[in-house]
Amino acid sequence: MTKENLEKNQNNQTQKRTRKIQEGGRQLKVPYYKNENLKKEKTSLTKKTQRKTRSTKRNIETKFENNLSENNLKKNNIFKKSKLKIIPLGGLHEIGKNITVFEYENEIIVIDCGLSFPEDDMLGIDLVIPDITYLEKNVDRIKGLIITHGHEDHIGAVPYLLKKINIPIYAPRLAAGLIRNKLEEHKLLRSTKLIEVTQGQTINLGKNFKVEFIRSSHSIPDSVMLAITTPAGTILHTGDFKVDYTPIDGKIMDFGRIAELGNQGILALMSDSTNSERKGYTMSESSVGEVFDKLFVNCTKRIVVATFASNVHRVQQIVNSAVKNNRKIAVCGRSMINMIETARELGYIECPENIFIDIDMIGNYTDEQLVIITTGSQGEPMSALTRMAAGDHRKVKITPNDLVIISATPIPGNEKFVSKVIDDLMQIGAEVVYSSLYDIHVSGHACQEEQKLIIALAKPKYFIPVHGEYRQLIAHSETAQSMGIDKDNIIMLSNGRILEIDENGAELTSSVPSGRVLVDGLGVGDVGNVVLRDRQHLSQDGLIVIVLTMDSTTGEVVAGPDVISRGFVYVRESENLMDDVKSVVRHEIKKCEERGIRDWSTIKTAARENLKDYIFMKTKRNPMIIPIIMEV
Repeated sequence: MTKENLEKNQNNQTQKRTRKIQEGGRQLKVPYYKNENLKKEKTSLTKKTQRKTRSTKRNIETKFENNLSENNLKKNNIFKKSKLKIIPLGGLHEIGKNITVFEYENEIIVIDCGLSFPEDDMLGIDLVIPDITYLEKNVDRIKGLIITHGHEDHIGAVPYLLKKINIPIYAPRLAAGLIRNKLEEHKLLRSTKLIEVTQGQTINLGKNFKVEFIRSSHSIPDSVMLAITTPAGTILHTGDFKVDYTPIDGKIMDFGRIAELGNQGILALMSDSTNSERKGYTMSESSVGEVFDKLFVNCTKRIVVATFASNVHRVQQIVNSAVKNNRKIAVCGRSMINMIETARELGYIECPENIFIDIDMIGNYTDEQLVIITTGSQGEPMSALTRMAAGDHRKVKITPNDLVIISATPIPGNEKFVSKVIDDLMQIGAEVVYSSLYDIHVSGHACQEEQKLIIALAKPKYFIPVHGEYRQLIAHSETAQSMGIDKDNIIMLSNGRILEIDENGAELTSSVPSGRVLVDGLGVGDVGNVVLRDRQHLSQDGLIVIVLTMDSTTGEVVAGPDVISRGFVYVRESENLMDDVKSVVRHEIKKCEERGIRDWSTIKTAARENLKDYIFMKTKRNPMIIPIIMEV
């Protein structure tokens, strides 16, 4: 083979091997190239391949890290639970007006919606209800209103709530019956979804709330505690309760279920604090029946019993004693009549059909054949018993042959009213029995030893005292500490303050609107602090009205000033003072004329301020002064 043919053959073999590499063959060794251009081309191709490989590797690593980060984020979001928000809108640092909001993520439930009665300085006010501004703003998230029992401080504001927001109501049977009466009165019955629940029943509200109704004891039948289960934990809300081992209806509190929940784990216990300052135990309601029997037997007088309208168990015992002693029962007081009618219809008062008679029929029976059940145990000014004591009641006239039993203890602040009623009744000659003389009343709320029992059964991680004034909440928290609850795990709430809570901790965060809305007649919320101040001002110092007529063009006084006094002084006996008042007003208007002042608002203000100073200097009183200027 010639030299040329040998070189040609070697070049052909090298090109073949090169093509194998270029075509993706598995041969990795790069052969010896005699052709330098071909070698450079191959080297360039190899570097590009390596760069592409490194770039691809980096992309894969970055994508893997991003996926890992996304997966971790998703994993954290899946397992990280939101906190439960507990927001009391009423019932704390006060008696009554109980309402509490439970909020988890985008769902809300509301527990109770009660009212309270006006304080002494709320002149002319009929009722006080909670501010529900927060609920109005979040109405689309509310799954329902749950009621614990039928007392006014837990259901009284329901109609006013429904006028603002229409939400379903879940209530025990008796409470539902009483709410139904209120809704009918307010013309809301047809538009409201009212669902009756039974003790022991569990309902689901939305996807985050499960509410169990646990049988409890109180001074009204069908009372329940609530086990509220959420993704953040279970809250046990006691409502109002007492521990009564011999209840009138025979339905003892479900201690077993409370203990079972305690063993499963209760995140927080929200417990009634009304009687937290009282040591020991609350007496059983059945003990009052024994006292009634002693008072009724061999009594030849007509018996008048005043008690709380809502205390169905107390009414049942009065009925029992009346039946034993062959007496008929007449009922006085609108709230008492409504309560007894509803309780009888639903089977919560057991009695013979003919035991109750109309109040107009009492004249057909002798005194020893009659019992009258009435409202007014708190000495309320317009109540039936107060009007009887004053001799103003149209149907019942108290005589010396009456035995009046006041089966209640005065609520703090009502002592003077109750004492006045007792004095008036005794002056007529009636025999009066009240709590200082006989044990004719027991509370419907738990004392310290009963509160300890519930804490021991529930074994909560956190303890939240509710339903009471501040001193009562403090006393209840001290009881909880004595039961081994860590001081740091006892949470003192206040109305409007948000508590965020779960197994990992509890903290008070922001606030929502809360407060009092005043109801005066048909007006709801139209009486505020300014109006109350005016009413107090009028009640303390009275009113003076200055009326005068002025020429609208010249600004001269055409007629007057005339002075009208109401609640300040008796005009006929204070003519000199009235003349002085007129002189002060004339002098002030003349000064305005000299200064060229024609603005009536300025004239009124000047006259009012100078007259105010003059009257205070003369009388040391500060009446409300209203100048009225008429034009011609």
